[in-house]
Amino acid sequence: MPVASQKAVKSPRRDAIRPTRHAAAPQEVRIIGGRWKRTPLVVKDLPGLRPTPARVRETLFNWLGQDLSGWRCVDAFAGTGALGLEAASRGASAVLLVEQDPTLARGLAAMVERLQGGDVVTVQRGDAVSALRQRQGAGLDIVFLDPPFGEGDANEALFRQALQAARQAVHADGLVYLEAPHPWSDDELAQLGLQAHRRGRAGQVAFHLLRLLPPD
Repeated sequence: MPVASQKAVKSPRRDAIRPTRHAAAPQEVRIIGGRWKRTPLVVKDLPGLRPTPARVRETLFNWLGQDLSGWRCVDAFAGTGALGLEAASRGASAVLLVEQDPTLARGLAAMVERLQGGDVVTVQRGDAVSALRQRQGAGLDIVFLDPPFGEGDANEALFRQALQAARQAVHADGLVYLEAPHPWSDDELAQLGLQAHRRGRAGQVAFHLLRLLPPD
């Protein structure tokens, strides 16, 4: 499907957002299902890097179904790649991992090569919101959003921009997955043309599976 081009609008830089303090991240997480099950993913000791816990991924992929054959996905703040690689492991046909940090992006590329997953998984170094805006109208099946947690208006703006861009990149029945430091209300989501399909909470992480609001 042709992808409409759109001039990228600068979004808040990852390193300009003060991350919320969390307990020390594990040194590795593992893919929990599919052809790459139990494959370890290294978690580098970098500020703000907070991989999605296994129990949250297990819940998410129970919601989605274990078989994602043919799905087209974007993991927009990829980090360790846990969400996007989990989708690819479960049969997704095209997965884009977008990561701004050069060290993490190189690590993702090396992992994809190690898994021999280059026919399915692509790594793009760059700004997540801009990458999604460039895919407006792409008809994706799901966009995974796990932005860095921070404080203040800049962080709030990043979440809103990411949600808006993701909504425009999925098809009418597509899904947007969001992790955030607090639950997003129905009213907040409706302002962005989204509605909650499923919600969950794990420690300091609120996670949401979202659908597009039907047209009036």
